[in-house]
Parts: sequence; C-alpha cells; structure tokens
Amino acid sequence: MNKNQIEQTKSLLENPKKIAIIPHRNPDGDAMGSTLALYHFLKQQNHDVFVMAPNDFPSNLAFLPASEQVLIYENDKESNLKKLEEAELLFTLDFNALHRTGEMGQVLEKLSAPFIMIDHHEAPSDYATVTYSDTSFGSTCEMIYNFILFLDAKDKINLDVATCLYTGITTDSGSYRFPKTTPATHRIVAELLEKGVKNYEVHNLLFDNNSYNSLQLLGRALQNMKIIPELKTSYITLSQKELDEFNYVKGDTEGIVNYGLSLKGIIFTAIFIENKEENIIKISFRSQGDFDVNQFARNNFNGGGHINAAGGKSYENMTNTINKFIKIINTIPQLKN
Repeated sequence: MNKNQIEQTKSLLENPKKIAIIPHRNPDGDAMGSTLALYHFLKQQNHDVFVMAPNDFPSNLAFLPASEQVLIYENDKESNLKKLEEAELLFTLDFNALHRTGEMGQVLEKLSAPFIMIDHHEAPSDYATVTYSDTSFGSTCEMIYNFILFLDAKDKINLDVATCLYTGITTDSGSYRFPKTTPATHRIVAELLEKGVKNYEVHNLLFDNNSYNSLQLLGRALQNMKIIPELKTSYITLSQKELDEFNYVKGDTEGIVNYGLSLKGIIFTAIFIENKEENIIKISFRSQGDFDVNQFARNNFNGGGHINAAGGKSYENMTNTINKFIKIINTIPQLKN
C-alpha cells in the first residue's frame, strides 16, 4: 500500500462503522483465515463487524476462532441482503472481481458503500475505493499481516488473529513449499508462533482430520489419473456419480490436484470435477516452473489465479471438456520441449 492508500484507509476506519468482510465463493484456508483475522482485528477497534461467505466453507476450517459467527449468504439471502445494504464499509479478501462471489456478486455491484480490496491474484478489477493488490505474495493472510502493520496496530495481533493468519499462510503456501514462500513469510510465521499459535494442532486439524469416505474418494481420484508423458502432463477426473458414491462433502477434493505434480517428469496437472447442481465442470490447474496456468485458465477455461496455481470451469460435459483440454495442450510448444 502506498502512503495515500494507508491514510485513506485510516480515515475510513477512524470512527466505528458497520463493516462487512467477504471472501470468494467456495472459500479456502486463505480466504477464511484472512477474513476471520481481519474480523478479530477490527472488533478490537470497536467496529460492528461480520463475515459473510457466499456459500459454506470446508469443515476442516471450523476450528478457526469465530468461524461459527460466519454468515452464509445462500442460506438466507433475504436477511443477508439487508445486512449487506446496511454495511458502511466492505472488505473483499482473497479475490479481485465481484463475480468470484457467484450470485452474491450481483448484490455487491449495487451497493453504494466504499470497498477495500486486499488480494494477491492477477488482474484486479477497479470496484474498490482502496485496492491493496500484490501478486508477489503467496497468500492474502500475509497481506493482512502487513495491512495491520500499515495501520500501526501490530499490538492488536492477538492469538485469535495469529491463528487465522497462520492457517491461511500454511494452506496457500502448500505448507511452505510453493515458490512464493519467502524469507519474509517465515519471519511472519515466527512472529505468529510467538503469539502462541500451536502449529502442530493447526496442522492436525487441517490435514489429519479426514473421513473414511474422503480417503476412499482420494483413492478413486488416483485410480482415475491419466498421464500424457510426451506433454509432461497429468490429469484427474471425478464424476458427480463418484462424488455421490463416497458421500462427498465440501473440502473432500481439496489438495487432490497436487498429486498429479508429484509424478516424475510432470510439470502440468489438472483435476476436472463434475458439478451437476451448477451444471459445470470445475477445474483446478497446477504447474511447476514457468508454465503459466493462470494464463492457460484465463485463455481457455473461464478462470485465472496464479502462475503455478489457478482454477477454471467448463460448461460442456466431462468428455467434451477433456477432449478440449487435450487438444489445447497438444498445441503448446512449452509442454513438448
């Protein structure tokens, strides 16, 4: 943030306000960690704050402090619409275009209150009064930590704030193995641990809290994996029937896409998940090195994200989507070298 943005933000937060904090649809650890960290921070400043997610979040994030206070827009649209209309200031975290909130985006577009955007994805929209956008960060939670420092309020990082920030940094960094994990990331994490975060407990709740069905679904996904060695590519498919077979709940497919990159010689992987309710194929892309899946997703599958991690969607059926995917990757010289 530059000096003008910091002063503008301080002015917006100078007096107690009714503030809404919003993550993207299908919120992950960074989205929920950043929104709840900001919630705990702003509550200490005597603001009337609420977090409203477009839809529900995975159950393995329910340990986050105040997660039970999160409002789910799609569960009570009429009441939640009224709360949004009453908000005097809105923060949007971990996304940079209002359509990333799904149906809720149409509501947000009509609101007159100022927005503050904090996000680390490519190509931000211009809806916000204050935009803190920086793609060099590996997580929005790292940016929230800096945001608090910009406001000269480091003393407000208590255990609740620290736990939420640690969770988001851990998940979006792939447990500190992704390229955007920097020395600064580790210095921030060290300070969060000094606040009393129990890193072993957070890791256990995030990653060692699986159901039997979710592990069975993982097994099916790995059975479905296909490899195209001449294109250094792998991909996984999961049909709605397979999701139903293993009683899929939100969060069960989180991280499965990364298994495709664990194969020797693979630099590009994807997972295609059928969603009959929305009538789409949801897609996640991952890559190693300089193969840009953000651009790949934007150009071909209505998506975007980061250079090495992005998402997209297809409105065609699974067979046509896979055929399109294979046809496209056969035209990319970078995958053939």
